[in-house]
Amino acid sequence: MTSLSTDAPAASTARSGKRAATPESRPRQSFWARENIAKILFVVPAGLYMLLFFGYPVAKNLVMSMQDYTTKTFFTGEAPWVGFQNYITVISSNLFGPALLNTALFTIASIAGQFAIGLALACFFNRNFPLSRFLRAMLLLPWLLPLIVASATWRSILDQDSGILNQFLGTFGVPAIPWLTSPDVALLAVILVNIWVGIPFNVTLLYGGLQDIPAELYEAGQLDGATGWKAFRYITWPNLRPVVSVVLILGVVYTIKVLDIILGLTNGGPANSTQTIAVRSYQESFVNFEFGVGAAFSNILIIISLVFAVIYLRANRRAVDE
Repeated sequence: MTSLSTDAPAASTARSGKRAATPESRPRQSFWARENIAKILFVVPAGLYMLLFFGYPVAKNLVMSMQDYTTKTFFTGEAPWVGFQNYITVISSNLFGPALLNTALFTIASIAGQFAIGLALACFFNRNFPLSRFLRAMLLLPWLLPLIVASATWRSILDQDSGILNQFLGTFGVPAIPWLTSPDVALLAVILVNIWVGIPFNVTLLYGGLQDIPAELYEAGQLDGATGWKAFRYITWPNLRPVVSVVLILGVVYTIKVLDIILGLTNGGPANSTQTIAVRSYQESFVNFEFGVGAAFSNILIIISLVFAVIYLRANRRAVDE
């Protein structure tokens, strides 16, 4: 009897302890539940925006690229399913190879020129001198101008007969150069204009990276004889490398889909010498009204951009880790 009476209070205490622990855990669980709901509510608008303005257009473009989508579709609502026929048409086209080559040349040359000049100007502006801030602000002007306005301005500058550039070169005895009308020179002219447009972007990011390098490193390097070129090689470049990788990858992603500059300067000519994949996609869709073929061109461009976007994300994560 004694043992039973002793065990009964203990059992009742244990049960009451369990019941007592439950109310204490409920506020904590409800708190975490409310916090998780709040996090989800903050993410939902961004997710809906991505689905509506990015996910749906990409999915629609993918479906369109597998249909015979023409102007007739807007009246009848019918777009026959053709599978990968549009992609076969794109790849077998006589303009696909030259357009792919022009895209590669345009992107590589533009990135190389923008980065080299941008790095040189960033190092120049990294020094304190009078009017430094004013000149840096003026350097952003090409980046602030609408691209169609910039291309129209450069079209007048590069005009063979009345362009300012040929008139200037003529004072040194250089004959007039058909910048925009010769198949041998037109792509070079478009690349030079795109370099001019992209320099402010490179200068801005690289200048910010230079500002983050501690001055103590240069002071310590001077004690070891690291000045001038040696300081750049052993101090500036290693510390700037994460920013450089981001600048290059972003530059490729932005440059590979450039359209308005080429349309404003040459419209893809002369003799298709400035045709790129982006230009082919535009012309097939809005000139030839073959929307399925144009969508196939744009999807190929999206895949190429996606590869460099993944490289950028990995480079950006590595830069944050460092």
